[in-house]
Amino acid sequence: MSSSQTFQIAVFPGDGIGHEITPPALELLRQVAKRVGGFDFEFRTMEAGAAAYKKWGVALSEACRHSAQEADAILLAAMGLPDIRYPDGTEIVPQIDLRIALQLYAGIRPIRSIPNVPSPLGDKRAKALDVVLVRESTEGLFHAMGEGRGTIVDDAYCDDTMRITRTGTSRVVDAAFTLARHRKAQGLPGRVTCVDKANVFSSLAFFRQVFDERAVENADIVADHAYVDAMATNLVMRPWDYDVMVMENMFGDILSDLGAGLVGGLGYAPSIDLGDKHAVFQPCHGTAPDIAGKGIANPTAMLLSAALMLEWLGSKHGEDKAKEAGALIAAAVDQAFINGLITHENGGSDGVKEVTNTVSESLKTVMI
Repeated sequence: MSSSQTFQIAVFPGDGIGHEITPPALELLRQVAKRVGGFDFEFRTMEAGAAAYKKWGVALSEACRHSAQEADAILLAAMGLPDIRYPDGTEIVPQIDLRIALQLYAGIRPIRSIPNVPSPLGDKRAKALDVVLVRESTEGLFHAMGEGRGTIVDDAYCDDTMRITRTGTSRVVDAAFTLARHRKAQGLPGRVTCVDKANVFSSLAFFRQVFDERAVENADIVADHAYVDAMATNLVMRPWDYDVMVMENMFGDILSDLGAGLVGGLGYAPSIDLGDKHAVFQPCHGTAPDIAGKGIANPTAMLLSAALMLEWLGSKHGEDKAKEAGALIAAAVDQAFINGLITHENGGSDGVKEVTNTVSESLKTVMI
């Protein structure tokens, strides 16, 4: 790849605190690109989300969708506001529309402890935590989002249907095995756990059946199972016993937030929505309208999502410098908290400005 490679990034600040945490992430990306060299960025910022819906009646325009599809990667902060809703009462969630439109079927949610960030596990035990949850992101109980949502019948009941397909399950399970194989090469366990409720639901028994079939084709990786209710307990009691977990959409939506709680909260939880051709990188948290504009939001998850974007771009385009840059941002975040950052949700006074400045200073000297 040419040393003058410029990555085209579609940027969606969205709503609420999204407008506060996006500029620091872009500036940090520019900073790390200058440090390592070999690539640069062209950012195209687009308006989408609840405020866009209120303004234009469209949450995600065709122009924005097209720009996202043409970009090398998509960086998304947060979308939706509780007081702006569709006529049926549901919130504005164009990020789900993007997942469906771009077939971003694997929601990858790292659960990794950061030094000095308080955890309900206790500091000593939390240090060992490094697992990944992989959530199927286009079907399950969310599949109706692409088909007009659920159906209300005679104002008496509403049906939301869970759909599990062989194609959808196979590809997300294969993504989980590929991720586990990559982690195994880095010295991590190399194990995939299928999380389901196969003892109750036919759809999830089918999910497990397809998982077992794919496990045979990935025999170099240990495969096992857990029911989702048991996993909720195990993630609290002994999360380090796991490596990669793969599951249906709704289960992943819930357990990924539980995982974020184990590492200090949603402000520390980055994510990837991954497809065969496209990927969206975004923090797991929402728009937090109650603190928007106060400068007290925690931008860490957004910065770590930017780091994941660099690592993915580097792997996709064969650019080691981009992968190095992603690792440097992650290391700079760790060093910043070692140096004493304490964000508001954990009783401190450090907000957007303080976290950004400290990570930026760490990025000047940190090594990997």
